[in-house]
Amino acid sequence: MHESRLAALNIVLPVAPVPKFAYVPVVVHGGLAWVSGQLPWVDGGLAAVGRVGEDVTVEQAEAAARACVLQALSVLRGALGSLDRVDRIVEVMGFVASAPGFREQPRVMDAASKFLQEVFGEAGRHARTAVGVAELPRGAAVEVRMVVAVAG
Repeated sequence: MHESRLAALNIVLPVAPVPKFAYVPVVVHGGLAWVSGQLPWVDGGLAAVGRVGEDVTVEQAEAAARACVLQALSVLRGALGSLDRVDRIVEVMGFVASAPGFREQPRVMDAASKFLQEVFGEAGRHARTAVGVAELPRGAAVEVRMVVAVAG
């Protein structure tokens, strides 16, 4: 059902990235899939680098948040075999590299939340945290991690 929704929306997931460090992209345990933090990789480069409100606009950060979710869905599909096994998105945690005084982290993360709801419908509604941080890996402007309930 979710795979056909992706196709109907003309969404093609990127190739799942291979970790360069000592972690796994997804751990499935006790009916939950824990998706490691994903950066906004697009065509081999980061979609947004720097701090939002300084080097990166809110609109660029919103697009980066969506790119992070695409990466997360890609590694999730790799771990589960199919996104049809997703029962619901439980939680999304968003980290936004923020310039001093920038307070629009929830707006940036809304792009990720709305995208998940577009793909998964009611099952895409989730709890969420949006945190401003000084720096993210590789200078990325946004990082997203998720917890997903898995069926069967």
